[in-house]
Amino acid sequence: MKNFKLSPEITIFDNCLEFCSEFNVGKGDLIITNEYIYKPFFEKHVKDATVIYRRNYGSGEPNSSIVEDIYEDIKNLDYKRVIGIGGGSILDVAKLFVLQQITPVCDLFEKKFPPKKVKELILIPTTCGTGSEVTNISVLYLNSIDSKLGLAHDEILADHAILIPELLKVLPYKVFAASSIDALIHAIESFVSPKSSVFTEMYSTEAIRMILNGFKVITNEGESALEGLFNDFLIASTYAGIAFGNAGCGAVHAMSYPLGSIYHVPHGESNYVFFTEIFKTYNKINPTGKIQKLKELLANILSCSEKSVFDEIEMLLYKILPKKSLQGYGAKEEDLMMFTENVLTKQGRLMGNAYIPLDKDTIFNIYKSLY
Repeated sequence: MKNFKLSPEITIFDNCLEFCSEFNVGKGDLIITNEYIYKPFFEKHVKDATVIYRRNYGSGEPNSSIVEDIYEDIKNLDYKRVIGIGGGSILDVAKLFVLQQITPVCDLFEKKFPPKKVKELILIPTTCGTGSEVTNISVLYLNSIDSKLGLAHDEILADHAILIPELLKVLPYKVFAASSIDALIHAIESFVSPKSSVFTEMYSTEAIRMILNGFKVITNEGESALEGLFNDFLIASTYAGIAFGNAGCGAVHAMSYPLGSIYHVPHGESNYVFFTEIFKTYNKINPTGKIQKLKELLANILSCSEKSVFDEIEMLLYKILPKKSLQGYGAKEEDLMMFTENVLTKQGRLMGNAYIPLDKDTIFNIYKSLY
């Protein structure tokens, strides 16, 4: 038996004014976002809300100390709704502020007390990658254990996911590229996950088609074609979020976490480093399982042979965003075994969703080949 859950309610608005009017945004709302998004798109439509700018609490991907600092500033506020507006890291942080007990944050993520939702949650993505608006997962770097961990629980599911394509207009191209590649990886990892079902496969398949076809348009027509594709990429990202929110992501995400944590490589870019090498490894070990169906799908979209699909997708993605080696991000050769141990000891939730189990030597050899 395989379960499938579709939540939250998803609404698409043409612009931010429509959203603010429809949801009567204002007093009683805690908005977690960044200034460069809030001021041009929301400020003139919102009155008397409490607005927290995430970047005022530090740069880089979110960590437990940042969440603790925000909590100290808002713990005495009386708010009824949390509205997260931003990329995946902001949405992941916003999810935590609907809970009755947030701190100690590390204890929450290590399951020392259960999460209990007591506020309404609205999530609005400003990238087309994480799918966090429709997942029950929040990922943080936990300072106390020096590692990224994910909290997966239905108590942090949003009540409303709001898609507003105009917000992607201020997205720098490199951020678009990394986030949309991340969405593609979500769709592909969930497609081959042992937890996949006919329902998740449907969302994965459509996300893969939309993203790869969009990438082909960009490579043929240039970055200027992107504006006409924002709606497609935003919807594809949400499709991928629905798929991996049910079927999970696997070894790509697990193996990317140490690189992102230690060398502060953005999440989507970090996943991109490992994507094709891991799938080539999967295919070498077991080419006839669910990955065969994936190869057929990719070959059809990319108009290539099934044998060459992972090389073809690698070439296409390189045209969208050039890829670096691990060394190119500052990693040292002695890090490779440490990365391997981190995957084996701390990323069991993700490795359980891998297409096939990967042993210590295989994981280390993948890191070594990408060094």
